[in-house]
Amino acid sequence: MVEGDDPRGRLRALADARGDSLMALSAMLGRNAAYLQQFVTRGSPRRLAAEDRRRLADYFGVDEVELGADPGRRAFTVPRLDVAASAGPGAFVDGEIVLGAEALDPALAARLGLREGMAAIVRVRGDSMQPGLVDGDLIVVDRARRTPDARGAVFVIRIDEAVMVKRVRRGRDGLIAASDNPAAAPVPDGAIEVIGRVVWLMREPR
Repeated sequence: MVEGDDPRGRLRALADARGDSLMALSAMLGRNAAYLQQFVTRGSPRRLAAEDRRRLADYFGVDEVELGADPGRRAFTVPRLDVAASAGPGAFVDGEIVLGAEALDPALAARLGLREGMAAIVRVRGDSMQPGLVDGDLIVVDRARRTPDARGAVFVIRIDEAVMVKRVRRGRDGLIAASDNPAAAPVPDGAIEVIGRVVWLMREPR
């Protein structure tokens, strides 16, 4: 079997190319030090666990198929939600109306670090985040990433009953939300509930 068809040989080649030891990669996965060495040299386990394979593929920037995933695996399905139908704080997923679902390429989902059941697609409304996001854009929100840092990023948040997309950073006294469009109305006062980080923009060319 040639290296390109052998996930064990491919993993060793990827590790060697980056100067990473299999022991260090095993530690990154939270496994014992010999985990990947045994996989590569002894074939034990016969296949990498799905989560381990996903994390390694994401780390090396390759498709999971190269590390032994089934080429015919199903697409990563993300629900598309109507955020206008809010059922109150914390109801971003369970209390929202599901309009349908979108299929993301599994390699893209892995690169974005998305996990099943933790992502959603919502539509941007208004112009407060122009020029980066415009009215009607569909965005992928990762609900597993809900902790803004001091540098900030774009998040979907809730203030009282209003769901909105804002740039959020952590300040000395707590979270600070702002619009990218300087002409937008001020962000309303109130406690900021972070729903998830915007990790992908699904837009046709304009």
